[in-house]
Amino acid sequence: MNQSGNQNSSRTNVPEARAALDNMKFEIASELGINLKQGYNGDLPSRQAGYIGGYMVKHMIEQQEKQMSGK
Repeated sequence: MNQSGNQNSSRTNVPEARAALDNMKFEIASELGINLKQGYNGDLPSRQAGYIGGYMVKHMIEQQEKQMSGK
């Protein structure tokens, strides 16, 4: 079990956000030139998956900072 108490760390805390997160993932993969397909992507190298996840986090932090600053 991870620190937050969830057994599945890939579970979305706000289920309504799942579609938006998936859209963001595909947009970022496209921007990075990574061929991401619907469904299973187990053949995707860890480095590429990490790039996608890292850019998603960066984007979400930027959005939150803008929201917090009132912009």
